[in-house]
Amino acid sequence: MNGLLSIIIPTLNEQAVIVDTLQVLQPLRQAGHQVIVVDGGSVDKTRNLAGPLADSVLLMTESGRARQMNFGARFAHHDILVFLHADTFLPAQADELIIKALTETGRRWGRFNVRLSGQKWLLRVIERLMNWRSCFTGIATGDQAIFMERRLYQQVQGFPDIPLMEDIAMSRQLKQSSQPVCIRTAAITSSRRWEQRGIIRTILLMWSLRLIYALGVSPQVLKKYY
Repeated sequence: MNGLLSIIIPTLNEQAVIVDTLQVLQPLRQAGHQVIVVDGGSVDKTRNLAGPLADSVLLMTESGRARQMNFGARFAHHDILVFLHADTFLPAQADELIIKALTETGRRWGRFNVRLSGQKWLLRVIERLMNWRSCFTGIATGDQAIFMERRLYQQVQGFPDIPLMEDIAMSRQLKQSSQPVCIRTAAITSSRRWEQRGIIRTILLMWSLRLIYALGVSPQVLKKYY
């Protein structure tokens, strides 16, 4: 590995958060890492705001997180791919943490712990459960900034082209080659969806969707309820 990251960020109408997310990544760009924004057809100012703060801003005519991430990966220059949600902040020295974790463990992919941005005590419980479940099962979610060797990404042929649960499906594929390395340092992700929809309601919705998906219901059907 060349020790450099290509960070791929799918966006759709993220003008409220994209500048803050990309500002955090500027020290990584200065160190030689690559930042790619893949926009799914935003009608707000997302692309204009992202332009000065990314190495590439790519436009797709069809949105879909899996498709956008796979498209961005085509333009990646480096040996480690990081897939980052537009409302998630990587921790300081994320590059050092990733490279050290992969090198010392010999594993080929991984994720960060997650911390939700809100202050409500129930969010602290949720994030702890998310992190514990992820380490126990080896399944990561997009909020945890999934990273992997580019060779492994190519080996599994990218994210499955499905409208929902692409992170879980990808984790299952990656686990066939390597268990994930769990970095305890947290990436901070927005708690807006939890607080807007209601924390308890969102928990029940997400757990229900994952259970139904595990029982074999297609992501196309699940998307209608998300």
